[in-house]
Amino acid sequence: MERKEFEKLVRKVLDELPGVFKDKLENVDVVIEDQPDMNVIKDIGVGAKGRFLGLYQGVPLKDRTHYYGMVLPDKITIYQTNIEHVCLTNKIDIYPEVKHVLEHEIAHHFGISDQRLEDLGTY
Repeated sequence: MERKEFEKLVRKVLDELPGVFKDKLENVDVVIEDQPDMNVIKDIGVGAKGRFLGLYQGVPLKDRTHYYGMVLPDKITIYQTNIEHVCLTNKIDIYPEVKHVLEHEIAHHFGISDQRLEDLGTY
């Protein structure tokens, strides 16, 4: 898929978020990369769960104190090539997968852990 078309999918997911969530994303950059570089993979320790589809980097809202400020925006990275590979392998549509990955990373921005997401059945 061309990058511009993929960017449209990401923008569509962001546009469809309820206002209560959009309002809390004012200082979050969403970027698209083909796949994570080896330093990211090594730092995060991606294991046997498969390809790395997205990454949240920042300070979750629930962990911020009144001292929080003067920091770079939080960052959500979506890995296009990895998502496309998973969709091709599992014969699923790209849009729902982009939506799932982006919502998963946004959940981390709100302080929801992978374990909690798994407990909720949304992992």
